[in-house]
Amino acid sequence: MIRFAAALRGVGLVIVAALLLSACAPSAPDGSDAAPAGDTRPLSQITPLADPASFEGPSTAVIDGARIEPVVEEPDQHLPATVLSRDLDGDREVTVDDASRVIAMDLSGSLAATVWGLGLGDSLVGRDISTTFPGTEELPVVTSSGHTVNAEAIIAEAPTLVLTDGSIGPTDVVAQLRDVGITVVFVEQVASFDGAADLARQVAEALGAGEAGRMLAERIASDVDETLAQIEALAPADPAERLRMVFLYLRGTAGVYYLFGEESGADELIEGLGGVDVAGELGWDGMQPLTDEAMVAADPDLILVMTDGLASVGGVDGLLADKPAIALTTAGRHHRIVDMADGQILSFGPRSAEVLTALARAVYAPEGGA
Repeated sequence: MIRFAAALRGVGLVIVAALLLSACAPSAPDGSDAAPAGDTRPLSQITPLADPASFEGPSTAVIDGARIEPVVEEPDQHLPATVLSRDLDGDREVTVDDASRVIAMDLSGSLAATVWGLGLGDSLVGRDISTTFPGTEELPVVTSSGHTVNAEAIIAEAPTLVLTDGSIGPTDVVAQLRDVGITVVFVEQVASFDGAADLARQVAEALGAGEAGRMLAERIASDVDETLAQIEALAPADPAERLRMVFLYLRGTAGVYYLFGEESGADELIEGLGGVDVAGELGWDGMQPLTDEAMVAADPDLILVMTDGLASVGGVDGLLADKPAIALTTAGRHHRIVDMADGQILSFGPRSAEVLTALARAVYAPEGGA
């Protein structure tokens, strides 16, 4: 598994990254993870579809409450702390003396969510536009033009520590924040459930809260393992009957259509949902422009998308009209498209288990299994 930031910097993905950075938008204008009401019962209380492959119609995955529960209310912090910063030009040791005013920013909003999950949400003084969970609505946004770093906005908030993974930039601007006396720590983020637990430990070390990091990492891993077991009980027992799934990134206003393949995080979601990762099966890595040929070859039973992305193409009907190749697939014919809030679906972090649970309900009990 490669670093999430590294995936964006890979050969052939530079254009993808630029489009993502310029086109991504929060799930709700007020900065909250607003989502339509839906079934939020535990997976153990639902009855799955007898034949999930035959279901027709779209569905939306909804996290119950969308709040992030801190693993501890007032974690002990021990500073100064010397940590390894994973700078894009090589690792370097960085000493964190003060973590009282923190900006944690990345493409998916996972860093700020991790700070919150550690019980240190009160230290956050700014947010990126992907940080949309309850409690962060009033924080000033320090990114502009999508996820582009706004150095002036960051400096204006006088942070004592900036945490990032290199997935938003320009990265040289982020590094230059050190020139004005701001401590900057780059963490290594892997778009996976194991990566979410490791991220908890890395962020905690930078904040001098190692014990809270251990606790949060254990909670993430435990919750994910429990959820995966519950999903396994919902998914068809016969591997041949498991749903073939793909994840599409859509931005109709920019004419952006991408298929997310292996090591993009989408593969983790699909496999966690008990589905067949078609992109992986066909050997597609990272993020690739969607072509008619690729879509027809994939022929998924179900398509995962971001809610705002789906809205940007005119909903399910607009997507199928604009991309006839999708309409020709099994998912297209059945209108079997599952959407989830942009700030949630690929945010591997403290809510990993909740994301899986919400998606599993939308996939296996879209009408609220009795």
